[in-house]
Amino acid sequence: MTSSVSTATPAKHPFERRVDEIKSPKSDINALILDYLTMEGYPNAAARFSKEANLQPQQDIASIRTRQAIQNCIHSGNIQSAIEMLNELDPEILDADKALHFSLLRLQLVELIRACNASGGDISPALKFATEQLGPRAPTNPKFLEELEKTMALLLFPPETLEPQLAALLNPELRRDAADSVNRAILERQSTRREAAIRQLVKMRAWAESAARERNIGLPERLDVGLTADDADRRHTNPENGHEPMVTV
Repeated sequence: MTSSVSTATPAKHPFERRVDEIKSPKSDINALILDYLTMEGYPNAAARFSKEANLQPQQDIASIRTRQAIQNCIHSGNIQSAIEMLNELDPEILDADKALHFSLLRLQLVELIRACNASGGDISPALKFATEQLGPRAPTNPKFLEELEKTMALLLFPPETLEPQLAALLNPELRRDAADSVNRAILERQSTRREAAIRQLVKMRAWAESAARERNIGLPERLDVGLTADDADRRHTNPENGHEPMVTV
């Protein structure tokens, strides 16, 4: 008597079969990819892809490169250069968005404190910067004051003893968030959308799934977005602009 293990392919959920039946036009997919490359600041990839897909570039390469350079400065911790380049591009961006300006200055203070911690040396540069640049702005907004107080607390305790809320300020993720905010602000100032269309589609898809589950509409137990190997849970550094990987479809 022998036993055998079934190797039959599990039957697909009806919803998955319906999805398989829908074929998006290649032209639409290509347009989404080019839009992502352009909006997120991948000038080289955008130029190559627009040529290969026979699509008109959505922005001139110089404009994309400028946004890329500003983001790269933020990702590397060179906030002063990023602010100077942003002001050179359009001084009204930071003048009009006080919260963005404050967040960049606070990040610059974090970088100064990080340098102090690394060298174990003089903290006076961080104190001077906080007093001159952030001190006058903090009283204008309760949130600014709270953020400054939290940041200054980094000077009081060794990095390894910080509470999670304070330790998060030293996480490089703060740079990525700031770079994304600056990129969106530039795009909005240039009278374009604040983010790539595919990001909006992913948000809409998440909302639709949540609404369907609340109404007990039959769906598979897990629905992968399918944009990256681990559904965007992992983030890698991209050599072209220093932040998250390009979305692939």
